[in-house]
Amino acid sequence: MKIEIFPSGPLDTNAYLVSCEKLREAVLIDAPSGAFGEISARLKEESLRLDAVLLTHGHWDHIGDAGRISREFEVPIVAGADGRPLIEDPDFQQSRLFAGAPLDKMSIGVEAKDGDVLEYAGFKIKCVDVPGHCPGSLAFVFEDGGKTCVFVGDLIFEGSVGRTDLWGGDFATLEKSVKKIYRLPDSAAIYPGHGAPTSVGAEKAANPFVRA
Repeated sequence: MKIEIFPSGPLDTNAYLVSCEKLREAVLIDAPSGAFGEISARLKEESLRLDAVLLTHGHWDHIGDAGRISREFEVPIVAGADGRPLIEDPDFQQSRLFAGAPLDKMSIGVEAKDGDVLEYAGFKIKCVDVPGHCPGSLAFVFEDGGKTCVFVGDLIFEGSVGRTDLWGGDFATLEKSVKKIYRLPDSAAIYPGHGAPTSVGAEKAANPFVRA
């Protein structure tokens, strides 16, 4: 498993290209505005086939190029059902979150639920429902070669957690969701929606917002 990080858009939102070098296939996790060019170029350079776009949640800074990438590469957008209003209705997004620029129309192709195991690019990807920052938030857990990686969107960051003052946010709910991630092995790598990767062990030991 190869993980490449492409910070994009006005908030430096992380787009993650996760590829299987044996199969030459990949999935994209989150698709901020500006990611299309870099992702397209990397897929071409590495001769990779994109299998799906996985969205951790529907906030505008995570989905800006999702529709374009989905159409260009003819792959489904995978997201939580409760995120459908934000993802599929640009007017709803604008009225709730004041997105800086108009969003493309896009549709969720695969509704993922808590406990679902998806199979893309040769990986088995477990979906974990993690609301609190935003309705429909999902974490995606990959296990490969004895290593566990989890892509959490804006649920938890290195030494911090996602904000809960936006539409649909709730700290008590977010706290419960973070504790779901804490059940993973301490060695599990956490890939957040912004900033540098961290680990479950590091956050359990030192995150000041949610204690283990």
